[in-house]
Order: sequence, then C-alpha cells, then structure tokens
Amino acid sequence: MAFCMVNRDNVMGKGAKPMLSRRVVVFAAIVLAVSFPVMAQGSRMGSGAAPAAPSQGMQGPMPGMTIEGVSGGLFVPSAYLANPGPQGAICGMPTIGANYVSLGSQNLYMVGITDVLWRRIELGYAFNYLDIGTYNDYVHKLGGDLGRDDIMLHHFNLRGQLIEENSWGYTWMPAVTLGVSFKYNDGIRQIDHDTGGFFSSLDYDKRDGWEATIHASKTFPTLVFGRPITFTSGLRTSNAAHIGLYGFGDDRSLTYESSATYMPTDKWALSYEYRMKDDPYDNGAPVYGKEHSWYALEATYLVNDRLTLSGIIGSYGNIGNTQADPAFGLQVKYEF
Repeated sequence: MAFCMVNRDNVMGKGAKPMLSRRVVVFAAIVLAVSFPVMAQGSRMGSGAAPAAPSQGMQGPMPGMTIEGVSGGLFVPSAYLANPGPQGAICGMPTIGANYVSLGSQNLYMVGITDVLWRRIELGYAFNYLDIGTYNDYVHKLGGDLGRDDIMLHHFNLRGQLIEENSWGYTWMPAVTLGVSFKYNDGIRQIDHDTGGFFSSLDYDKRDGWEATIHASKTFPTLVFGRPITFTSGLRTSNAAHIGLYGFGDDRSLTYESSATYMPTDKWALSYEYRMKDDPYDNGAPVYGKEHSWYALEATYLVNDRLTLSGIIGSYGNIGNTQADPAFGLQVKYEF
C-alpha cells in the first residue's frame, strides 16, 4: 500500500520533538493528584473513622483502576466495583487512579475517577494522554508529518453489577458486571487530515466510538496455599484501534479477556492479565503495523486500606510503528 503524506514542516518544523518540560508537568500532575489526599487524610483506620466495606471478594482496597478508568487491573476490568461503600449506602466515596505505561518509543499517561451508586452502579471517567513524539520523528524521515506529537482520549464509563458474588446462597456464584463506554479521541482526526488521509486508507472511520463489556469474577479464599485467588473472564465488543488511541474503524469485533490475582500475603497481590486484540485497520507497515494481543504481570502493594501501588511489566506487540516488548508501567490508586 502506498504511503502518501502532506509535508507540513512549515507548521511544526522538521524533526520537532515534544518539550521535556511538558512530559515532566504531565507526570508531576498525575503524581500530585493521587498523592495529595493520601498525605492529607492518611488511612481510614488511622483517622479514627469507621472502615468502609471492603470490595466484594477481594481484600483491602482492591481492585485497582484500568487505563480506561474502570475497576480492574491494568487493562482488564473486574466484575467487583472498587469502594462501593457499606451495605445500604446510596452513594459510595470516590476512587481516583493514575497509570503510566511505556509503549515502546511512546508513553501513555492516565488519570481517572470512579464512584459507585447503591453498591451496584459504577460511574467513571478517564483521561489518556499518549506521547507519540518519536512516532512523528519517524514519519518525518519518510518525508511526512503527523501534525502533532500527542493524542488525548476521553473515556466515559457506566457499569452495573448484575449479580453479586455468592448470590441466592450459591457459594459458586461469581459476580457479574455489564458495562458500556463512550470514547472520544482528540487528535486522530487532525493526524488523518495532515497525512493526506493515511489512516482513512487503513479503514479509520471516526474519532469516537463505544464499547460494551461483560465480566465475571470469582474469589476462592483458600484455594492456593490457604490464600485467596481471584479469576476474571470477560467479553468485549469494540471497533477501537489500541483502545481508541488511534481512532475507531467501521468494523466491530467480539474479543475475550481474562485475569488472575493471587495474594500471597495481606500486603501483596500478584496478577496476570490477557486481552485479545482484533485489529480494525488494514496493515500499513512500516508506518502502522498490525495490532497484537496484550499481556501483563503486576505486583501490587497494599499500602493501607485506601492506597495501592503497582509495578507492571507487559507485552503489547506493535503500537503504531513501534514494538512495546517488553514494556513497563506504574499504577497508583486511592479510595476516599
């Protein structure tokens, strides 16, 4: 396939790079947003307040928050809802989270917030900032210009827990949660325009889209060496390219995803995640390669009954023009 781009060196300057200060400001803002309430309030138990009800089936302030802004791991949602509040609560307290993920030569930053109503309905929003500066550098070498060095993606999420774990007295019954997300991409339309319709030639259709998900989670309290392990499986229907970071196609796919989280101690959780990816675009190598499924291993430290910190190593395959194998990340999540 031919790669035809409009040269825009007069707009950005050939070989222009994102300023280091902008990256520092973005990352500092994420850290401060999550750390401030921790420093201000401390733990629930330490403040003298009554402890909130723990997340169903999982210990302490678990699960975390995905890069799309829902309760879960890094990229696989959980059927459990974070910070639902005590029995009878109409509205739980908010949960905030931040993720950083290195994606080869690109960097993804995320901040998000969720809240739970009636212990069953989760409302959430997440903001993704993808630094693609080196991608634009690569395109410059081919005589083109992406027109910008970043992409911003907004996620608006609504999820409802249809079945609570162990409902109707059945101890084998998993929690089941249904979700829908609307996503809006700020940047991909300009990139498509400034490259002479390159992404449109790959089947890019629009800058917004929606996804629907269903997930089931079940915790076995003493299954592995007398310690709890949680399994999650789910299905997703989507037309997003790289969760929407590179826009949305006109073909919708049904994919599978799963995770397992084991807690060897009360303070540590070890997780594995898998997410099937179905590429909505044609292959545009070497500028935009085929999409691959995602895998990740995570180690989470439960600082107290509000705060979790996670270190992540993952394999994400091709992201745009770069291979993200292996890739590293950090996650912080705080429950008010």
